[in-house]
Order: sequence, then C-alpha cells, then structure tokens
Amino acid sequence: MSQITKDQVKHVAHLARLAISEDETEKMTKHLGDIIKYAELLNELDTDHVEPTTHVLDLKNVMRKDEPKKWIDKEDALQNAPDKQDGQFRVPSILE
Repeated sequence: MSQITKDQVKHVAHLARLAISEDETEKMTKHLGDIIKYAELLNELDTDHVEPTTHVLDLKNVMRKDEPKKWIDKEDALQNAPDKQDGQFRVPSILE
C-alpha cells in the first residue's frame, strides 16, 4: 500500500467530525503511516497452513448450566426499598 497522505488524513478527520490543526495533520500522517507500514509486515508471514480463527485462545463454554432456582419472594426483595406501593418499587416520575 502506498503511504497515507495529508489529504487522506484531513478527509478522515472531516468524516469523523474532528477539527485538527496543520501540525496535528502532519503528526497523524506520520503516525498512521507507521501503523500501516507495521501492518504490512504481516503480509510477509506464511499463513498457508494456519486455520482462520475468531479468537486466539481455544475457549469452551464457561457459562454455568441454566437451571431454574428458587429466588427470594417479593416481600424480601422489597424490604429495603425506600418507597414501595402495591408490591412494586415506587420511583419518581420522569414524564411531565
């Protein structure tokens, strides 16, 4: 890939609604150019015998089995509520 230009950096900044100065444009052009150059190093790797992967670690499902359990009853859930009414939490209205 060719080197990134100042115009491309300004265009991306405009799309992202970022106001950047000329000095920042030059810095970002250099930084983004270095990132692209480093990423291009990956093209030199032989990946013919490497399977595509979505995660670097071989993960198994670590979730617990979903089993129904007895939970606390409504009165226990509401015992520390600062304000309750008709078996529900009462909160201030947010609508006028």
